[in-house]
Amino acid sequence: MSGMTAIDLGPDSLRDRGFLHRGAVRSLRFAAIPCALIALWEVLARTGVLPGYLVGPSTIFATAVEMVTSGELWTHLSVSLVRCYSGFALGASLGIAAGLIAAMSPVLRSLCDPLVSLSYPVPKVAMLPILMVWLGLGDASKIAIIALSCFYPAYISAYQGALSVNPVLIWAARTFGANRVRIFLRVIVPAALPSIFAGLRVALGLAFILLFAAEMVSANTGLGYLIVQAQLFQRFDIMFVAVATIGLFGFASDRVLLAIQRRQLAYQFHAAR
Repeated sequence: MSGMTAIDLGPDSLRDRGFLHRGAVRSLRFAAIPCALIALWEVLARTGVLPGYLVGPSTIFATAVEMVTSGELWTHLSVSLVRCYSGFALGASLGIAAGLIAAMSPVLRSLCDPLVSLSYPVPKVAMLPILMVWLGLGDASKIAIIALSCFYPAYISAYQGALSVNPVLIWAARTFGANRVRIFLRVIVPAALPSIFAGLRVALGLAFILLFAAEMVSANTGLGYLIVQAQLFQRFDIMFVAVATIGLFGFASDRVLLAIQRRQLAYQFHAAR
């Protein structure tokens, strides 16, 4: 009929529909197990099989809605995120810069390697009391301990990434007349980016771990403080809300970092397809 639009049933259209169908099935398959576990958890909590501190998901969700509505959750979350992201940005940027420079300079390499090897195995939480005496009980000591924990994976990944650059690329750049600065910016840094992003993802996870440790030791705001207070008053629903919130934002932060990595390293992902 002249008034109707033809439906495209060509190979490309069928291929796209098949891809979307497979994607939907895969998503449902991944969501099935978590949903089943949550439903089982709710049933066991309502029937009294689980102990009292394992409150059901419906109770946790109701508490979360109440805390969001009152603004209490956002008050603690905003403080925690500022501490976490500030420490991560500071420690990661210093670690990347130090790692790249150490890889380029044999003198600095001989100085930095022993220091990093000696201090890296030391638990960073053990440094928190020293930082609290030095920087006080405010945000400075918490940001510093997070930055310290993020420094090492960022440094090691940048250092190893720069050292593993193919020498052929450097020789080719020198052949075309590139100086040391241009080789560093145009050859070494781009080639080290995959390793750097891998270290950043590790550092981001450590930032959230150290955030909880710092806030549980000395703080009057933040999600770690909220967990301690909820434990004292046996508000296990609030504890679960705080833990779920930090887990959710940790996951979202990792996805954002992964998206940035894919954008910066698009050529690698296209080559792998």
